[in-house]
Amino acid sequence: MRFVRYGRGGGTRLGALDGDSVVDLLDAAPLGTAPAMLAAFADMTRLVAAGAEGLRVAAQAVKQAPAGARTPLAKTRLHAPLAPSLILCSGENYWDHREEKPEVTRKDPEFFLKTGLGVIGQGDDIVLDPAVTKKLDYETELLIVIGKPGRHIPAAKAHEHIWGYTVMNDVTARDRQVTLRPDGSSVYNLGPGKNFDTCAPIGPALVSADEVPDPQNLQLRTAVNGELRQSNTTAKMIWTCAQLVEFFSTFVTLQPGVVISTGTPGGTAWG
Repeated sequence: MRFVRYGRGGGTRLGALDGDSVVDLLDAAPLGTAPAMLAAFADMTRLVAAGAEGLRVAAQAVKQAPAGARTPLAKTRLHAPLAPSLILCSGENYWDHREEKPEVTRKDPEFFLKTGLGVIGQGDDIVLDPAVTKKLDYETELLIVIGKPGRHIPAAKAHEHIWGYTVMNDVTARDRQVTLRPDGSSVYNLGPGKNFDTCAPIGPALVSADEVPDPQNLQLRTAVNGELRQSNTTAKMIWTCAQLVEFFSTFVTLQPGVVISTGTPGGTAWG
């Protein structure tokens, strides 16, 4: 299934995509739906935490949805499908992107954080603030959504903890990310290079894992003013989604709603 958050009546509602319409989950909830599930239909993190049962009841709601629970997708204003407080990020995860930065010789995943304060949704503007950067860049990435808590998760069992996937643009301030010393050497600063207002467009939808049989066989494309800049496949990742779940769960207990960004392929403006 594919889930969205959208604006209605000055608030944010949860919906499921069904053809060219958005089904409001609360409006479509079957009679007798348990209070805990109704709460999940109002909060995406709770819905993710509800796991297979949440998907089952949501599918039932969509199947039985009355006309009044449906809104044409073209008439909805989509928000970011999830509002994570923090985004776990892996950089330098495609060989062709590493070749854009030939000085990089990492032997493990790059680990940095992106604040949820920068999350925006489809159609929201990415703001070019000249006080922050004069070299704003794009990085299209697959985003993993965790559904089951765990720590020290082996890669072979990572699929048990992945609820689904979405897409993020890891917007980057290149002149903040890399600065030059007087002697010509460089300093690498991922904090200021990756964190500022509107730095993390996510969505438009969360896709449950049952619709993605192989996350290492997905295409990623980026167009800038109609010009194709990035065109690659997740098959070219250095570390797979499962390996990244294993890696990040070494440090922290992954909880439902936690997201992991998997890096961008070559074709950025940097290259």
